[in-house]
Amino acid sequence: MSSTTLDATALKADFPLLASHDGLVYLDSAATSQKPQAVIDAEVGFLTSANAAVHRGAHTLAAEATVLFEEARETVAGFVRAAPEQLVWTSGATAGLNLVAYSLGNASLGRGAPASARFALRPGDELVVTETEHHANLIPWQELAARTGAVLRHIPVRDDGTLDLDGAAEIIGARTRVVAFPHVSNVLGIVNPVAALVALARDAGALTVLDACQSAPHVPLDLPALDVDLAVFSGHKMLGPYAIGGLYGRGDVLEALPPFLTGGSMITTVTLDEAEYLPPPQRFEAGTQPVSQAIGLAAAVRYLDGIGMDAVHAHETALEQRMRAGLREIPGIRLLGDADGAERVALCAFEVDGVHAHDAGQFLDARGIAVRVGHHCAQPLHRRFGMTASVRASAALYNSASDVDAFLDAVSGIRSFFGVAR
Repeated sequence: MSSTTLDATALKADFPLLASHDGLVYLDSAATSQKPQAVIDAEVGFLTSANAAVHRGAHTLAAEATVLFEEARETVAGFVRAAPEQLVWTSGATAGLNLVAYSLGNASLGRGAPASARFALRPGDELVVTETEHHANLIPWQELAARTGAVLRHIPVRDDGTLDLDGAAEIIGARTRVVAFPHVSNVLGIVNPVAALVALARDAGALTVLDACQSAPHVPLDLPALDVDLAVFSGHKMLGPYAIGGLYGRGDVLEALPPFLTGGSMITTVTLDEAEYLPPPQRFEAGTQPVSQAIGLAAAVRYLDGIGMDAVHAHETALEQRMRAGLREIPGIRLLGDADGAERVALCAFEVDGVHAHDAGQFLDARGIAVRVGHHCAQPLHRRFGMTASVRASAALYNSASDVDAFLDAVSGIRSFFGVAR
């Protein structure tokens, strides 16, 4: 299926959980996506027919497992238009961001090759994030600042949910060493202006780190074309298994970064006093590898490629427009980041006047509609909008217009159920 349209109702048959839960409206894909049978079969197939440690054994089964593992790297790298050597396996985006932050910290301690010195941080250097960050792209930088004496700054978000680029231009400057930001906010659903932020960072000589968790499953993604230095994404949000993700890096950046985790599989020579490390990506892949998970993620991207990411994006754009327009018409609903004209993914977070987000979520769950409630690991952003929690509905390629309509119908009854409608 590679046309510009897709049949979400037909696709549901590919997802065992959705096919077996009649009437379920699953709108929590921003937290974790459902898995097609092809992904389940790929992971189980490896475990039942080719299970062995990779890069270590000389026997036939180990060699076969290694080939499958590295073919998976090639497949997933190709999905984001990268070369295989530019893709480091991680346990997820959080692990990838921590890897980068701790690698920079190690460079600041003088570890690594001479080229690592370019990443050394000194007191007064600045790390820049945004006010929209998921905690995974905030706390590692807080910790890095605390370890090195660097200063953490943030780009503010406007009332409509868009980033303040004028503010960004004032913040990013001669002392900026890192600019880390989300491709898509996991609360606002807005696609951020990557080109503008990268240009500001390039002018300052700063490293760019992109959180692509909420873009990789929903929009065609070409990381080299975006010109970011590093980027992370998470398998379980893009139809793949848990405990697998990717760190993309420009070749020169990965070559210069010192390792973070150390141990087996990432070394060339070890004595009792010192070690020499493999080149990327193996330099950053210490210990036992996520082999079946990588193979499952490769199956996930083959599934997405088979449908076509242009078709996925077009379908989900229509769902987002239907969802946001419907929420706007319901009295007592306050949308977060309701900017007109912004490119978006199919994600809407909102507040129900007079009803706590958790109560609203339970009301929807009782009607077979699964949404996310809480601060979505973005407390500073919620605080910016004067709230502690919101309801978030997030769609994926397997959602249909009827799913959105059922959701909107249920939301329209929340306030009257709790006796706060006027």
